[in-house]
Amino acid sequence: MLKNTYVAIMAGGVGSRFWPSSRESLPKQFLDILGVGKSLIQLTAERFSKHIPAENILVLTNKSYVGLVKEHLPNIPEGNIIAEPSRNNTAPCNALLALKVYEKNKDACLVVVPSDHVILKEEAFINNISLAVNYATEKNALVTLGITPSRPDTGYGYIELAEEVYNSVYKVNQFKEKPDLTTAQSYLDAENYLWNAGIFVWTAKEIIASFKKNAAQIISILSQDLSKLNTTEEQTYIDTVYPDTESISIDYAILERAENVYTIPSEIGWSDLGTWSSLHAYLDKDNSGNVALTDSSILQNVSNTIVKSYKDKLIVIDGLDDYMVIDEKDALLIYPKSKEQEIKKVRKEIKDERYL
Repeated sequence: MLKNTYVAIMAGGVGSRFWPSSRESLPKQFLDILGVGKSLIQLTAERFSKHIPAENILVLTNKSYVGLVKEHLPNIPEGNIIAEPSRNNTAPCNALLALKVYEKNKDACLVVVPSDHVILKEEAFINNISLAVNYATEKNALVTLGITPSRPDTGYGYIELAEEVYNSVYKVNQFKEKPDLTTAQSYLDAENYLWNAGIFVWTAKEIIASFKKNAAQIISILSQDLSKLNTTEEQTYIDTVYPDTESISIDYAILERAENVYTIPSEIGWSDLGTWSSLHAYLDKDNSGNVALTDSSILQNVSNTIVKSYKDKLIVIDGLDDYMVIDEKDALLIYPKSKEQEIKKVRKEIKDERYL
């Protein structure tokens, strides 16, 4: 990739739909969800480390997770870890990232990626990222990678394509919120919609300009004293100004308002691993469609189910279809996979913080 390319890994989320494995103190990006001996954030960093030097990789995370980031990614310079003192959604952290990198390199191009996604076709992914970097740099464009949908999924936002403006680069007509099943099927049938994967590419200069035009308050608050960025005073400065920014997503603040937004349809073996169902879909299954993440289990009349439990613990189940059975030391979840979107709501009903 170009020498002016920087990768930013978004790692501040809680992963609430992966409860009870994902907790406030140890969210899913720091877990070995796939059972490969590496956490999701480690796999994400490795995906880019072959192409980007460590000094050009940054991590945006909540202040409480800085220690975990250092533990999982010891090669990332400490000054490249941006610690958010409050959870203000994705727009403020993207603005802060752009300002920080722009102060380092006025020609910087940013690749912003989630910390917890799986990408099987890494060569195709890097090729699409390179295309996005080149287009964003040459055309002052805001580019997103969209995933070619394989099913009418209600758990993702969608991107409606307009005309193709360059080889595999399309103008975005509009972004769509998570649909109901009927609407999702209509998107799939139309064949001009992509899943919004939350993978963005833009120059620091252009995204700052877009914030000034479309979300001026955020960039104004964060720009009060840019001389503090990339210095020993940076964290104190962030702690002071960041909580005053509006809590809003980058989609609402910028992408749905800007006119220079483009997308690249991507078939990269992608999964966001946002839910237990998505993990079930990703992993190899037995003849009954089950995934058993256990040392020992007996599953009778069980189908299309994911079971996770401790080592050295026997799990015996009879008569379940399309369920999640997640057994942690202090919590047990037995829930229909068809209701996976409710887990976040169920989690909010838990009053005892020990279980969060």
